Amino acid sequence: MKRYEGTAPELLPVLSRGKHKSPRSGACFMEFASHLSGEAWSDHPACTHPVLASLARMVNDCTSDDARSRLMMLIPSVIGLRGDDQRVRLVVALRAATAGLPVVSADHQRALAVGILNCQRHLARSSEGTPVDVSEQVRAAFDKAPQTERWAREFMGSVGSWSRTRFTDRTAESIIRITVQGIAEACIPDTDERLYDLLAQAIDDCTAVLGKPAGEPVPTPQPLTSTQARRAMRV
Repeated sequence: MKRYEGTAPELLPVLSRGKHKSPRSGACFMEFASHLSGEAWSDHPACTHPVLASLARMVNDCTSDDARSRLMMLIPSVIGLRGDDQRVRLVVALRAATAGLPVVSADHQRALAVGILNCQRHLARSSEGTPVDVSEQVRAAFDKAPQTERWAREFMGSVGSWSRTRFTDRTAESIIRITVQGIAEACIPDTDERLYDLLAQAIDDCTAVLGKPAGEPVPTPQPLTSTQARRAMRV
């Protein structure tokens, strides 16, 4: 997937935490996506799958102020990634859990390890198959937490019927929340880099499941015109 690296144009709404009423007060990742897609100003636009959008909002809010502007270059990549394919929530949740497992606190490692096995089992049962090879991704995460893997496999074996319950958007968002907050709170030197990579890799996973969005390529973020800004301020 093409990455939009470089310096963001001047006079763009500044990426910042939380929800914003208008571009004048800033923008979060998904609010900017709503602008680029031509939708009304919103942090829940229809242009992006809700689980991927949840990850983008959480990464936006947990990235430091100094590093957040880099996320802007990923915004065009999420536009058009939408659909009803149940595998989207699974690959995004799995990407999050495997990214977080090696660095989150011990209190959260077990939850993520169970989440990894649950995602993997649901993907294996999918009638559509798995366009993303997750075996190496799972193995790399568990190699860094072998004791947690043993506990999780024993736990899943003891609750076999529970592991076959539906995997919903809410389930995925719980895994994402534990991961993103856990990475943000971890005592590691590369928090921002890990969050950026997590979002970029999740976008690639969603593209593998849903295919590249149809239509013309989405442009690199450009400054709002005065007319667009006034229209957005009235939302």
